[in-house]
Amino acid sequence: MIKKSLQFLLLFLVVNLFAQSKFEWKTATDGGYTYKYVSNDPMKARFYKLKNGLTVILSPTPKDPRIQAYVAVKAGSKTDPATNTGLAHYLEHMLFKGTDKYGTLDWVKEKPQLDKIDALYETYNQTTDEAKRKAIYHKIDSVSGVASKFAIANEYDKLMSSMGAQGTNAFTSFEETVYTDDVPSSSIDKYITVQAERFRNPVLRLFHTELEAVYEEKNRGLDSDSRQVFETLFANLFKKHNYGKQTTIGTIHDLKNPSLIKIRNYFNTYYVPNNMGIIMSGDFNPNEVIAKIDASFKNMVAKPVPKYTFEQESPIKTPIIKEIVGPDAESLTMGFRLPGNKDKDVLIADLVGQVLTNGKAGLLDLNLVKKQKLLSAYAFTYTLIDHGVLYLQASPTTGQSLDEVKTLLLGQIENLKKGDFDESLITSIVNNIKKDKIYESETYGSRANSLMSAFTSELNWRDQVAYVNDLSKITKADVVNFANKYLGNNYVAVLKRKGEKQNREKVEKPAITAVETNPDKQSPFVKMVDDMPNNPSAPVFLDYNKDLQKSNLGAAEVLYVPNKDNSIFRLSYRYKVGTLNDLKESLAAGYIQFLGTDKMSAEQISKEFYKIACSFNISTGEEYTTVSIEGLQDNFDKAVSLYENIINNIKPDDAALKSLIARIQKSRKDRKLSKGAIMQGLTNYAIYGADNKFNYTLSDKDLDATTSQELVDRLKNLNNFEQTIIYYGPKPLNELVSSLKTEHKVPAAYTMGSPKKEFKQIKPATNQVLFANYDMVQAETRWIRNTDTYNPEKTTLIDVFNNYFGGGMGSIVFQTIRESKALAYSTYGYYVSPQKKDQDYYLLGYVGSQADKFNEATDAMNELLNTLPNLEGNLILAKNQVKKDIQTERITQDGIIYNYLRAKELGLNEDIRKKVYNEVDDVKMADLDKFHDEYFKGKPYTYAIVASDKKVSMEQLKKLGDVKVLTLEEIFGY
Repeated sequence: MIKKSLQFLLLFLVVNLFAQSKFEWKTATDGGYTYKYVSNDPMKARFYKLKNGLTVILSPTPKDPRIQAYVAVKAGSKTDPATNTGLAHYLEHMLFKGTDKYGTLDWVKEKPQLDKIDALYETYNQTTDEAKRKAIYHKIDSVSGVASKFAIANEYDKLMSSMGAQGTNAFTSFEETVYTDDVPSSSIDKYITVQAERFRNPVLRLFHTELEAVYEEKNRGLDSDSRQVFETLFANLFKKHNYGKQTTIGTIHDLKNPSLIKIRNYFNTYYVPNNMGIIMSGDFNPNEVIAKIDASFKNMVAKPVPKYTFEQESPIKTPIIKEIVGPDAESLTMGFRLPGNKDKDVLIADLVGQVLTNGKAGLLDLNLVKKQKLLSAYAFTYTLIDHGVLYLQASPTTGQSLDEVKTLLLGQIENLKKGDFDESLITSIVNNIKKDKIYESETYGSRANSLMSAFTSELNWRDQVAYVNDLSKITKADVVNFANKYLGNNYVAVLKRKGEKQNREKVEKPAITAVETNPDKQSPFVKMVDDMPNNPSAPVFLDYNKDLQKSNLGAAEVLYVPNKDNSIFRLSYRYKVGTLNDLKESLAAGYIQFLGTDKMSAEQISKEFYKIACSFNISTGEEYTTVSIEGLQDNFDKAVSLYENIINNIKPDDAALKSLIARIQKSRKDRKLSKGAIMQGLTNYAIYGADNKFNYTLSDKDLDATTSQELVDRLKNLNNFEQTIIYYGPKPLNELVSSLKTEHKVPAAYTMGSPKKEFKQIKPATNQVLFANYDMVQAETRWIRNTDTYNPEKTTLIDVFNNYFGGGMGSIVFQTIRESKALAYSTYGYYVSPQKKDQDYYLLGYVGSQADKFNEATDAMNELLNTLPNLEGNLILAKNQVKKDIQTERITQDGIIYNYLRAKELGLNEDIRKKVYNEVDDVKMADLDKFHDEYFKGKPYTYAIVASDKKVSMEQLKKLGDVKVLTLEEIFGY
């Protein structure tokens, strides 16, 4: 009775909170512009429609002197021509190449060469004879080399870097192509000027090298089992719609036969103001910004945009079962077709996804994961404009077949259809979404992202603001009716099996001559933008004596920062014991989620936390084990009391431990099938040698010998280790300490402690090659070299060097290896700083290339490691980027505490950014040359390489150094 009263009270509070507010579209005029807004919108978003149809959405928030900006186009792979799939995606790539005003040294001389390339591609696409095609492509390559002499590669990226932008990128999906930048507020005039020019008349220069980067991206997708599963699922769910008929990146045939004319036609058709939106959130005056956008974009002309039309899909009457074979671990993916995002049932569909999985108390969470019947399982609703999907995925545990996994998932669907779940779960979901909405409105980045997603998905923002209110009106009967209406035998299941891929496609390497990038040149337009006046923000440095407060609770230090913005709290107990002290500490941290007390089962514990919109988690790192409790401050005392009750009264469960160990052993086997994990292991091997942090783990024998009681003892003994208490929330410090005194009993002196295993970084005298064989199209190579012990005096130089050398798209590494030589989609190189004062720096370089480019790619990186190009303009950009990042960075909330703790690990007693800011202007090219000579040039490296031994030969590897082919057991330690 008490529980039911609490549930109704929570529901009343949530519904009443939103019922007090009406969510209506309203109109207002300010600064000479009329806009719409939704009443009681926490993001205070303004929706403008300019005369040419351009949508502008502005959400001002003054916390950080930065702006997250998106230029979004409502066109993606759904609207690709059937004869030119992937077009929207590679057009996205080309929007970084400039116009007739920037990206060019001499447009008058460049244009005739680009016209020749246009014509050559049209001839190339109409030619079927391979010998003739090869000859035409040779001409394309030749003319491209001439045209590149007039081009300035990466001038957009450099331009954005010069104004202090971060996260400059773009992405393409089914219905959208979105260009993203995070810029300082002081650079808003520059940003708007650049974007207006960028979309005025883009020039498709340096096309064949950029298309080669898209080829590389395609090959990465062909190497990805998860990508193949996703595409197979959608191809079988949507046989009459481009969601399934086409992929975003396109077919190999279409990628090999691009038409620049059709790319321009696509731009002219869809990149029109009435089909575009500019979305911004951050520190700005909306009246000023809308006037500037209007003035800059007013010359764009509206045009009718063709509407995508499609046939309705035929009903799926019996399950469609497909198989994918590849090197990754086995898994099952299922999809049920749902209506598009305008349908009245979509809100219920969202709730259905949460009822199945919410990470804590969903049907899959409690009945399958919590009970350890599967290694993992989750579900979510993936809703697009025209159709939606209930997407489920699960991984088998030891000895399970994928058919058994499917049966378990379908069993939970049946529970949903029968209503076999607690009605209070809906109330709990609403409470937790309410909390998520608070998080969503906290930062300018998340605000802008939510507004952008709503725009490209053509959602009514009023419905998004009223989302929690509307969701709270849904009943259990609504959920059950929905499940019975849409979730029958009408699903597609993709069984991902382990094995060698057959009939593997591959985009073959064309003959490409490196193009000119003219990295030391600058167009008049860029100089004009650089010269535009701006008033940069003053940096704000932390003062550890003022920006966080300290207290004590028993022997524990309490570190405190108040939350003055909302009702969220985050509390952590940080214990000084980690895996380097005790490998079983991590096992105990994972074990607790499956344990109950004498009064509550593990499932009941999850439900109780979820009901009060709070959560707890225990995680173990190398040196610390952290208990994290977070949620709504109103429920702080309940959450802390609930956790303390659990930790003090947990009971050993032999059956749960047996299942956990079986699942761990299965996940360890699966991990050995992941190329990402293999590369991580190779990297650790290169840094520390055969005995390293990656393979320092419990053996299967140790796992099997572990008892329930010893793990429970570890959990109950946590409080006897040295600890720090970290709090960010609304409660005053004195009240926090007083409240915790009652529940969290910290001893007057700590009685537990254990020695820490040490790992020393190694420094081989000669080049070494660590190789792991993997069934893949690409070859992934890392360069690793340990150098000196941490020295804070080098921080400024290292920050500048990383920006200059290989830390971004405007860097030397990226410009040379990707832009000029078209050898990789992804490449970087930087000097990694340690996390502790007694650790060493190390170099980390990377190139992911086609296997048939392996030699050229490694040669290109080695050339840069031995010879540093001197580009004074790039150095100015690198220093400017470092400086502007510091000017606009605001470390807030519990980030202040964690920054302080990291500084302590490095032996620092003040914010290191202050030193960097004061020194950065004094860094000279001679300093970079000296640094490069001392730590890079002519030095021995360890190459960590993951590739197929059928595509990269031993002879190729031996040219790099002494080769050691590592087994998975050597890499993983089991």
